[in-house]
Amino acid sequence: QVQLVESGGGLTQVGGSLRLTCTAPENTNIYVRGWFRQAPGKVREFVSILRWSDGYTEHAESVRGRFSISRDIVNNAVHLQMNDLKPEDTAVYYCAGGGKFSRMVDLYDYWGRGTQVTVSS
Repeated sequence: QVQLVESGGGLTQVGGSLRLTCTAPENTNIYVRGWFRQAPGKVREFVSILRWSDGYTEHAESVRGRFSISRDIVNNAVHLQMNDLKPEDTAVYYCAGGGKFSRMVDLYDYWGRGTQVTVSS
């Protein structure tokens, strides 16, 4: 079982920025890595994904233009840069990894424990 580890969450104000990092064990090769989030009382939803082989990315409409996902090949990590944060971005953010390039939560095999992001107004 591959354990993904998130870091970088926290509290910020509206319009602020945060950077999340998801690290996989050394020598782990995961086809797709990405981020999902879950707000209280809501289902877990897609945020951003990245195809490791070529760096191709997709973002949810709600975060496009504000969030960007990137890969760090040296450290086997994925970053989520979040800018212009809004109160509705408040959620627990989960790193995910899997073998299919998909926005569907159920198709991901590996998950981190989550990191809290809180945006105050």
